[in-house]
Amino acid sequence: MLLAPSAKRKHPLFCLLLLLCLFPVSLFAQNTLTVKGRITDDAAQPLAGVSVVEKGSANGTTTNAAGTYTLRVSNGAALLQISYTGFETREQPVNNQALLNVSLTPDNKSLAQVVVVGYGTQRRASVTGSIASVKATELMQTPVTNVAQGLQSRVAGVQINQNSSAPGGNISVRIRGTNSINGTSEPLYVIDGVQIGNGGGVNDISPLSTINPGDIESVEVLKDASSTAIYGARGANGVVLITTKRGRAGGGTRVSYESYYGQQEATRKIDMLNSVEFAKLENEVYRSNIYPDPASLGNGVNWQDLVLRKAAISSHQLMVNGGNEKTQFYFSGNYFDQKGVILSSDFKRYSLRMNLDHQISERFKMGTSLFGSYTINNRIPTGFSSIDGGATNSIVGAAIVAPPVLAPYNPDGMIFPFADQLNGRYREVVNPLGLAEITDRNATVRSIVNVYGEAKILKGLSYRASFNVDLNDGANDYYSPIYIVAVRDRNANTGSAAKFNDRGITLLHESILTYTTEIARDHTFKFTGVFATQSNSLESSNASAFGFPNDATLYNALQLAPQANRSASSFRSRDRLDSYMGRLNYGFRNRYFLDVTARYDGSSKFGESNKYGFFPAFSAAWRVSEENFMANQKLFSDLKFRVSYGSTGNAGAIAPYQSLALFNPTGGYNFNNGAPAVGIAPARVPNPDLRWERSVQADIGLDASFFNNRLNIVVDLYNKRTKDLLFVRQLPFSSGYASLTGNFAEIENRGVEFAADARLINSESIKWTVNGNITFNRNKLISLVDNREESVVNNYSVLQVGQPLGIFKTFVFDGIYQTGETVLPGSDSRTGGVKVRDLNKDGQITAADQIITGNANPKFIYGFSTNFRFRNFDLSALFAGVQGNKVYNLLRYTLENPLGNRNVVAGMVDRWSPTNPNNEFASGFQGGRLPISDRFMEDGSFLRCKNLTLGYRLPAIKGISSARVYLSANNLFTITNYTGYDPEVNTFGNSNVLLGVDNGVYPMARSIIGGLQVNF
Repeated sequence: MLLAPSAKRKHPLFCLLLLLCLFPVSLFAQNTLTVKGRITDDAAQPLAGVSVVEKGSANGTTTNAAGTYTLRVSNGAALLQISYTGFETREQPVNNQALLNVSLTPDNKSLAQVVVVGYGTQRRASVTGSIASVKATELMQTPVTNVAQGLQSRVAGVQINQNSSAPGGNISVRIRGTNSINGTSEPLYVIDGVQIGNGGGVNDISPLSTINPGDIESVEVLKDASSTAIYGARGANGVVLITTKRGRAGGGTRVSYESYYGQQEATRKIDMLNSVEFAKLENEVYRSNIYPDPASLGNGVNWQDLVLRKAAISSHQLMVNGGNEKTQFYFSGNYFDQKGVILSSDFKRYSLRMNLDHQISERFKMGTSLFGSYTINNRIPTGFSSIDGGATNSIVGAAIVAPPVLAPYNPDGMIFPFADQLNGRYREVVNPLGLAEITDRNATVRSIVNVYGEAKILKGLSYRASFNVDLNDGANDYYSPIYIVAVRDRNANTGSAAKFNDRGITLLHESILTYTTEIARDHTFKFTGVFATQSNSLESSNASAFGFPNDATLYNALQLAPQANRSASSFRSRDRLDSYMGRLNYGFRNRYFLDVTARYDGSSKFGESNKYGFFPAFSAAWRVSEENFMANQKLFSDLKFRVSYGSTGNAGAIAPYQSLALFNPTGGYNFNNGAPAVGIAPARVPNPDLRWERSVQADIGLDASFFNNRLNIVVDLYNKRTKDLLFVRQLPFSSGYASLTGNFAEIENRGVEFAADARLINSESIKWTVNGNITFNRNKLISLVDNREESVVNNYSVLQVGQPLGIFKTFVFDGIYQTGETVLPGSDSRTGGVKVRDLNKDGQITAADQIITGNANPKFIYGFSTNFRFRNFDLSALFAGVQGNKVYNLLRYTLENPLGNRNVVAGMVDRWSPTNPNNEFASGFQGGRLPISDRFMEDGSFLRCKNLTLGYRLPAIKGISSARVYLSANNLFTITNYTGYDPEVNTFGNSNVLLGVDNGVYPMARSIIGGLQVNF
């Protein structure tokens, strides 16, 4: 009761004590500061999971999916320490700023980078082989259909040719040159452990086009024997390791959407005669007045304008990733649609991917990568290999040689066959619009599944088991309609259809044992042991028919054709590869490194005496920059010398069963009542000694970084010799067999690679980087079967010892025979016709007058790019170049041959005549043929602006962490002297010996696209 009055009022002593207690809190509240901001990479993309810590304390946080953070620091003078794997750690003063955005720079120091090396990873510092890395942001700088297109001109030592520019079209990839004759020279592609290949003809879709490049995180290209020997029998042509995106712990769930849309058009057209000029030529060729008044015909039809079109290209991709410490996930869906610049051609891809990783316990982890795609490719015929075939069967060639005096359509709007016009005079050429009406639809369902489990057995010892499936189902539907055939040519057999189905299944199991230890901090050891078994099976069936009553059912009712007009066939093959591999990595004081690899492969493809092959390799590196005598110098940030030597194989060089005696079905037998019967006859001589193609390669390399990693260079010198090349040897007819496949040849590739990148400006608001590479490769055929010096490939190509693969051997063009000149015997020419040089001076033209006139291999290839960013704007450019190669323009051979019925190039207006003694173009002559000469050999050198992109990062938008819009021009311009559609061409697709031939393949397209990238 006595205290009650005092409880109602504050005692002076009590108030003083309370103030003293609250003073520090009040003082702290006045000095603390809440800092917010956003962490991005050097491309202004948000980084999730970045550690932001107040230096000298435990006070910290991490960025969320949008790359943003909020942190209450002790005072306005605090120092933030910002760190993230793969980027340079940065210390940023707060300076009383409540908003602090920071851009991190990728860590180019060798110690910080991790490189995928196959069956594991290594720090860049300890890598002893020749390995090039490409980031996803670089791959996707241009709208590519497949990953290999994104690598073009970005990696030294890698030559990539777009053999056909058709949507989803065929490409060829050569790492350090061509390594085979009859086999493949394509590298091995490994996507998250699943091994796939690339190949096919010029009209085939690339197998890589079934894979969504938007899912790729990074690509490593293994080039030397040390890095590829781990893949033994499949590593001779190099290895491309592809790592897809995976989920990340922390920062919540991140959602991204990317989209672009654009228009494409052909980059050039070939100038041809118009109707007036064509009519005059026809009158001259046929020595008659076919066209009484050519001047009245006008310009006529430009068939290239009818066949070529502006075409759309678009892509939409949605990505979701995230997770916690135990489970991480990544999901993506993609739709890609590319219309072709030629009528009726297009490529569509639908794809889904899910990558999942789960930490079961401290010792056990498991995960999966699931990928599925459905592609639809509508093909049109281009690029036929036969002389003049490009003009008669290819839609491109047919459009070029189509007479401009003819009509494309009937009055009713239907295709007007040429044979129905002008009394059938132009029966030898076809209406290219009719070729565009032929259905050639290829649909492919591809499923790639990888399931793995990891166990930490003991300290430093772990085991990983993976099970992989690659399932490829293809269906091709073909129909050539009746209505595109001239009425006068239609009969009971008109109209043809076919259905082709194939299934390829690859099953792969790998068991990987890894042990890592460190002794006295000076010695590091890592051992990797692998057992792998892989089986590949392929089966196909084909049904075809012709002679349909109408076009109503297309390819869906083959039974409507007469029974005698139907045929069916099927095929099946299977092979198996078992492998045992060991690799030891040793490092001493982070200065000296030694890697030893050995792989033992057994393949069912090879002869009984050579089922297994052994592929060893070793490499070493010396990091000079870590030596004590380099401690105080300022020039080198990093300096490393590398050397490697080893052996690899090429199992992809041969199809299954080539070592066995094979039998093929054959017809022509008649029994009893004379009904034809099918029998089986021997087809191949067995060869139990058939063995691997084996490449032995030596490499010397230098990695150097200057001025605190502002400038980085990589130099490699290599020599690769491939022995026991598989070669088809022709046998005498008396043997009863046509040929024998054996190990009969040897090839050498040697060269120099140089790559450099530089950060010219690296400030907060301005960043400017440049990259460049150049490669010199020399290919040489060392030997052929039976000490033969030369082997003829076709009319203009040969294999010759001492020369590279891909050389041309032709006559030498020597002008036009003028009036009064003697026409040499054997030249098959005339006055006003083409003259070739009599090189041996024997007074006649024979095969002895043919010489090597061209080489399809470039003297060097190069590429360079630049990326510039100013605040929210970014500008990038990519250039690709090839120098010193020859292209044999076989289509030009056709277009300069004035034999009648076909249009020719505009230059033929100036052809030879008695009053115009031209020394370049022959006079018109019915049915005439030109000699195969070097006149059609052209310089294939070019410099192409592959991409030019301008982007802008939008200001902050509520609900969106970042957004970027961009405008991109692709194949913007090409500097070249080549007269065809495009110098980057090869009618023979992935052939090793027929390189640089242009017979009317799909033309290159220029595209302008606009895109959007959004992160939520």
